[in-house]
Amino acid sequence: MPLALLALAVSAFGIGTTEFVMMGLLPNVADDLGTSVPTAGYLVSAYAIGVVLGAPLLTGLGSRVPRKRMLLLLMALFTVGNLASALAPDFGWLLAGRLLAGLPHGAFFGVGAVVAATLVAEGRRARAVATMFLGLTVANIIGVPAATLLGQHLGWRATFLVVAVIGLGAMAALARLVPQIPLDAQQNVRRELRALGNRQVLLGLLTAVFGFAGVFAVYSYLSAMTTEAMGFGESSVTLVLALFGIGMTLGALAAGPLTDRALRPTLYGSLAALAVVLVVFPFTVHVQWAALVMVVLLGGIGFMTTTPLQMLVMNKAKDAPTLASASNHSAFNLANAGGAWLGGVAIAAGWGWTSPALVGAVLAVVGLAIAATAGVLDRDRKPGASRVVAGGDGYPAHEAESGTRAEAR
Repeated sequence: MPLALLALAVSAFGIGTTEFVMMGLLPNVADDLGTSVPTAGYLVSAYAIGVVLGAPLLTGLGSRVPRKRMLLLLMALFTVGNLASALAPDFGWLLAGRLLAGLPHGAFFGVGAVVAATLVAEGRRARAVATMFLGLTVANIIGVPAATLLGQHLGWRATFLVVAVIGLGAMAALARLVPQIPLDAQQNVRRELRALGNRQVLLGLLTAVFGFAGVFAVYSYLSAMTTEAMGFGESSVTLVLALFGIGMTLGALAAGPLTDRALRPTLYGSLAALAVVLVVFPFTVHVQWAALVMVVLLGGIGFMTTTPLQMLVMNKAKDAPTLASASNHSAFNLANAGGAWLGGVAIAAGWGWTSPALVGAVLAVVGLAIAATAGVLDRDRKPGASRVVAGGDGYPAHEAESGTRAEAR
């Protein structure tokens, strides 16, 4: 694998750390800024809103910017957002800093996925994209727990200062290791918007919204489930979250080669397995060792859906995949918000701490139904339709494929 993928993974590590660390720092932030924990929770929402808004907006504005320069600009904005968060004098400014830090998230992963795919041979594109995502998963094993402990001992501002330093390091790695990748001379916002309007792309995004919401319906309340349902002490929460991160990493490692071999079967299989795990989860949660195994499985199978979804929208967007790729991360963050909200509704209704898992199972089944519908519609298309592959010139090109091969993908 090219060293440029390491630079992308380091960047993803920083982004993943700042995205998820706020959940563990909410009590500290609330105490320091004189607000309640529920109000401090808006800081999580502010970041997610930044991702949803920034992915299409910044990708569109940067459609004519060379991709290496775009990655550097996005990481610079990420660094400034975290520095602003660290220096925020009050809650309002911190809210603005979190929004600013979230803006480049989706655009970075969208552009980064396209860059990663162009760096390797066509048969290894999904593995390259999965390698970039490894930075995000490792952040949940190392970055988030370490940053949380740092914030608890030195103050939450120290956490965001460290993340800003990681951002500077990532910029240096991108500048050093990522090659210059030429843009398609015909690339523009209108072309990207037309590609985004492709029916298969829209169905892929909708699959991400519902399917991945099943994961976040549980993950958002995993800390509470650890103490209230599994019977562990508060000191074990970090361990349980780290196990979820280990599962995410294993899922990312498996998803790359499986997606390269058969995209749609990997997507169908992961969504179906996710629904099964979510149904079984409430019945095993009171047996501690079994609960820990299910946490790893939930992280692994849940994250296994991300690579095929990312590659699907890139493939179906044909020769203008950047905006579709970035919009996929808007879809993931909508899944984050929607899954957390629906899981909270189930708990508030008195259905129990494990009820978000059953809500998540329903969401995963809906995602699978959408994915299967998209597959049927794709199979009915005319033979010889094209999909995007990494061209030898460094940017996407068309490749005709037979109906049989298209279905396998």
